[in-house]
Amino acid sequence: MTKIDRPDNPGNPLEMKEMRVRRIKHGTVIDHITAGQALNVLRILGISGTTRAVVTVAMNVPSGVLGMKDIVKVEDRELEEEEVDRISLIAPNATINIIRDFGVVEKFRVDLPERLEGVMKCGNPNCISNTNEPVISKFLVNKKPVELRCIYCDHVISEGIAEHLI
Repeated sequence: MTKIDRPDNPGNPLEMKEMRVRRIKHGTVIDHITAGQALNVLRILGISGTTRAVVTVAMNVPSGVLGMKDIVKVEDRELEEEEVDRISLIAPNATINIIRDFGVVEKFRVDLPERLEGVMKCGNPNCISNTNEPVISKFLVNKKPVELRCIYCDHVISEGIAEHLI
């Protein structure tokens, strides 16, 4: 059990509330997820309600840096690079913690790649990547603000990015 400063009443910072979140022996903790995106992170990881994996999700947790954030813990799993790239699209401030034997052995921030291939679907229905042609979707990435530009039709995706993930 970890004690965390969490006032029940924002007017009284001396009140403490206990939060019970089990430590994990092996797995991944994804922290500093943009508030409201935890369920999209689960979708990226292919985790649904029928999974047998132990998953902990915290949503809209107060954060000194982000204001509010989400956290996802997945036991007995380390993420693939492609999964980290997809997470970076919807949570560009996320940190990935690799846990082994209850300790953090690696911690890093996600980093948006400069180019994405086969990860997103272009929002332009007339784009060649949305036809029956054997073409893989390709996007150039602008990091701040996050914008994806299709290399075929120049269509820009800047909002609702999770909805375009393949």
